[in-house]
Amino acid sequence: MVNTDMIRTVVGIVGNVVSFGLFASPAPTFYQIIKRGAVEEFSPNPYLATLLNCLLWVFYGMPFVHPHSVLVVTINGVGIVMESIYIILYLRYSNKKQRMWVFKVLACELVFFAAAVVLTLFLAHGTKTRTLVVGILCVIFNICMYGMPLDVMRLVIKTKSIEYLPVMLSITSFCNGLLWLAYALLRFDLFITISNGTGAVLGSIQLVLIVLYYESTPKRGDKKPNEVQLSSVDGKISPV
Repeated sequence: MVNTDMIRTVVGIVGNVVSFGLFASPAPTFYQIIKRGAVEEFSPNPYLATLLNCLLWVFYGMPFVHPHSVLVVTINGVGIVMESIYIILYLRYSNKKQRMWVFKVLACELVFFAAAVVLTLFLAHGTKTRTLVVGILCVIFNICMYGMPLDVMRLVIKTKSIEYLPVMLSITSFCNGLLWLAYALLRFDLFITISNGTGAVLGSIQLVLIVLYYESTPKRGDKKPNEVQLSSVDGKISPV
């Protein structure tokens, strides 16, 4: 007889490994940023959205909110550390306007998270009610996290270039969504199912764009001064 709990644990562990790959995938992007000495048109939005998303999922996995979710807490705890590093690096190599945008969003996120924690603990009684409240928030912001590259995707379609679309981030987002979807379905968790099912779909769209525009992406040294300049992708965070 197949032990569903054991399979779910194995899938969750594999999901942790792939999620670590998801969090580590922006490393090549930041290597280029450090090498060039500027963030240029790279957007901070995916990292800001992922940070808030990880904070909410760690809260969701706490025993007093949603028991038996250790694997959710561990990987999202790692995510908080890694996204914080990326944001610090972004601030180091951004201009004043970009830096102010990051500070404003960070302030809003921290205030929102603190309010969510306080209100949930004081107004929602019992793990079932808390799971519902925090789970809905996690779904909303998890979809935002997966959808953050959409602003860059518009840029990709406009320029027919994937230079500013993090390829490894797109690939690992797709794989991560599929694995955590399987994890959620083995012992049905509505919130993880919705979040990562959406992530798998959005990740697949990014992969399609990579296939379509990989060949048409010019090498950095091949661009001509009179070519159309890339527009800014410092757009506001918003649900899709």
